[in-house]
Formats: sequence, C-alpha cells, structure tokens
Amino acid sequence: MSTAMNFGSKSFTPRPPDKGAFPLDHFGECKGFKEKFMKCLRENSFENALCRQESKEYLECRMERQLMAKEPLEKLGFKDLIDEKSEAKHKKV
Repeated sequence: MSTAMNFGSKSFTPRPPDKGAFPLDHFGECKGFKEKFMKCLRENSFENALCRQESKEYLECRMERQLMAKEPLEKLGFKDLIDEKSEAKHKKV
C-alpha cells in the first residue's frame, strides 16, 4: 500500500520574491559596508534598530553598484535618517 497522497494534479509554479532576491557581491564591492554593519550588530546584541545608519549605507552601496534594484530610501524605511541628515545640513548653513 502506498503512503504517498495525491491531492490533485495542480502543479506548483515558483515565482521570485518581490524583495530580497539580488545578485551576490562576488567582487566584494560593498564588503566594507557589510563588515561595518555586521560589527555594529555584534556590538549591539544583534539589535538591528541600533544599526540602521550602517544598514542604510550598505543598501546604498548595493544600489549604486547595481547589486540590487534602486529604491527610494524612504520606501526602505529610512525616511527618518534622511530627514535628520537634511536638518543637520540646514543647521550648519
């Protein structure tokens, strides 16, 4: 007696994820940014909220080198970091 069950002949068609699929950094173009981010995570008990600036810089590097699709930083959750930077520039002027 077979233990395999066939619940119909529907076939599974895989599709790529909306986010998260991007080329590996084979040439280490963003390795320094990645290492800085990983160091920050280790030093902060892997509390990623404390390493958002490093995360932003790493993603910017990947986008600049076409290792991931360009996205507005606001859409990636860094709007507050962009606002802080522009406010600091205005205060210096």
